[in-house]
Amino acid sequence: MKKIKLLALCAIAAGVVTSCQNDEITNDAQPEVAIEQLSKTHIDAMWAAGVSPIDARYGDLKRLDGSVERAIFSGDVAIAIAQLEQGMHSLVKDNAKQYRTNNLISSSNRTIDILGFTRSDFALTSTMRTGLQWAVNNYNRINTTLNFRLTFGENFQAADMVVYNNNQGGAGGQAEFPSGGRPGKFIQINAGTGSFGGSNVNNVNEHVIGHEIGHAVGFRHTDYARRRCGGANEGSGGVGAINVPGTPSENRWGASGLDSDSLMISCFDGSEDGEFSSFDVVALEFLY
Repeated sequence: MKKIKLLALCAIAAGVVTSCQNDEITNDAQPEVAIEQLSKTHIDAMWAAGVSPIDARYGDLKRLDGSVERAIFSGDVAIAIAQLEQGMHSLVKDNAKQYRTNNLISSSNRTIDILGFTRSDFALTSTMRTGLQWAVNNYNRINTTLNFRLTFGENFQAADMVVYNNNQGGAGGQAEFPSGGRPGKFIQINAGTGSFGGSNVNNVNEHVIGHEIGHAVGFRHTDYARRRCGGANEGSGGVGAINVPGTPSENRWGASGLDSDSLMISCFDGSEDGEFSSFDVVALEFLY
């Protein structure tokens, strides 16, 4: 079993929640910034989506084409307000694991062209590129109908999924859930991830990127109901996440409880090996 994680997989950098993963704690004093409160309509919609509005905030999703879309950020999940209001992220909760959303990838969209972005302003570092390659290898290695075709370049418009360096501080990343039967397209990796973990940096990048790809194909955090690294239940009673049959119950942490080695645990500490747990594989093979 892995040691207790020190970093939550949800980092806040420059006022934007950038991942399921927190970076190093700093003692530097930060100026207070007024935070716009979520409207009741959006709070209710977040609960209905199975995503906690606690500590969620409004922000801008900056696309690689220069466009900006208003969104709500909660942990490493970004939900465009237009999608939220259309009810595209409706989820149902159970009390066991692993967890998935209702939004999965349809059978016709399971060959996924995934792009590692190389344009200078958002280019992946060499360690991020290695981590992406290893993460894709892991997904392609198991027995599912998902088939990732990885290339590196700048033509993000033609890709089904794009992984890029968002140039934000700290370690971690951020992804979007699937919608319309297609995978979540944009995966942002924090700049600090490229050097996090010392001699283990490639495995850490493999872990972070593999984790965010997991969200983009429809997975929630393995420790959904009780964040292992602190934090409230990510959903609400009666809604939230759907248990994947064949995976252990989070209500009984221990030998038959929380899958501590899961790639989808909500935090990391730099010691990760970047590999799926056996239950991650069970969940992926069940869904796809």
